[in-house]
Amino acid sequence: MPRHLVKLVAQRIALGILLLFASSVLIFAGTQILPGDVAQSILGQSATPEALANLRKELGLNEPAISRYLSWLGGVLQGDLGTALSNGASITDSILKRLDNTLFLAFWAALFSVPLSIFLGLISVLYRNKWPDRLISAVSLSTISVPEFIIGYVILFVLAVQLQWLPSVSLITNDMGFFEKLGAILMPVIVLTFVVMAHMMRMTRAAILNVMESAYIETAELKGLSAFNVIFSHAFPNAISPIVNVVMLNLAYLVVGVVVVEVVFVYPGMGQYLVDHVSKRDIPVVQSAGLIFASVYITMNMLADIIAIVANPRLRHPK
Repeated sequence: MPRHLVKLVAQRIALGILLLFASSVLIFAGTQILPGDVAQSILGQSATPEALANLRKELGLNEPAISRYLSWLGGVLQGDLGTALSNGASITDSILKRLDNTLFLAFWAALFSVPLSIFLGLISVLYRNKWPDRLISAVSLSTISVPEFIIGYVILFVLAVQLQWLPSVSLITNDMGFFEKLGAILMPVIVLTFVVMAHMMRMTRAAILNVMESAYIETAELKGLSAFNVIFSHAFPNAISPIVNVVMLNLAYLVVGVVVVEVVFVYPGMGQYLVDHVSKRDIPVVQSAGLIFASVYITMNMLADIIAIVANPRLRHPK
């Protein structure tokens, strides 16, 4: 690997680590300035001042914020996310189970949405300004404009309530078979596919149309090549870099942005876990979940940058 390429990749990784550190500071600070008293929310309104004082001391709430942050960050670096205030369970163990469910859902949503969106983007370019292009654009614009929870409730009403083809609640357990799990997550997968597919399809179309304005595309057309060969053999390979960027960003959304979808379908993933503990004002859980979401998003952005550098020769050579 060329030295300048290694340097560029190392810079992106260092920037990602720096952003992750900054995110940890913002997440910790944001949870500390929330109104209300954590000890009061745990013990209830009938708690005595002595009990509140003892619990604050036990939770370390009397220590300076910087000390609490360094203690929390030290535990995170060692893989210890602490203990949930609401039930005393290990946050690390609880999150690993929920994260596995979220990644399972995101994987199947990506497996359907990524190839389908790229294919529809290519079809849209192939039939540019004709009825297939207009139909695909209209559907994608409608999908982008409607919030995902509304799409979720519509699909839930049609498939689960009216047609009764699928269960209304997407619960999965360890004793369920593989195909049982697929049936349980089918509706959330459909919603996530609709949500991310529209954006990826439009960006694929825009990236290919941008390449279609190049001189070598005009040369290929003058040689008498068919529109299919020009798009699939010449334009698409050179539009890979921006397409990969938007795919990676949407893959990050599939993990980070599933909170609403998981709540709609009562899916036992990270999003549902976060919402449950926000309502309980369980600060350690909120901090841990927020840090994991930030880590996933920063990592996917970093990978998108690295793939773009490797795939695009113009980005591999420093100016």
